[in-house]
Amino acid sequence: MTRFTRITSNAAPAAIGTYSQAVQYNGLIFLSGQIPLNPDSMELVSDDFTDQIEQVFTNLLSVCQAAEGDLSHVLKLTIYLTDLSNFNIVNEVMAKFFRPPYPARAAVQVAALPRSAQVEIDGIMAQP
Repeated sequence: MTRFTRITSNAAPAAIGTYSQAVQYNGLIFLSGQIPLNPDSMELVSDDFTDQIEQVFTNLLSVCQAAEGDLSHVLKLTIYLTDLSNFNIVNEVMAKFFRPPYPARAAVQVAALPRSAQVEIDGIMAQP
């Protein structure tokens, strides 16, 4: 039986529940959802959506780096938004963190997210 390997980063917010920041299994790294928490204070970075999405991508990058990779290794993202009208901002900020070829992606509107965040993103990364 093959077990997965837990991946953690002190540069990303600690898990606030019964989950790992990421797990590696058979060449894939499954990135748990990140919300816009400052990893030092464990508080939301701001009420501003742009600040929130930038923090989420920064948190995801930190977890990718703990797995010895970076965002260029991300294959798939799922973006959860409390307001789908922020979709254009997601694209603008994502272009600062990613280069083509972009990962596959889905974006969905949800009723609420932990800690009243406006955005959460999870993903799947190829093991570097």
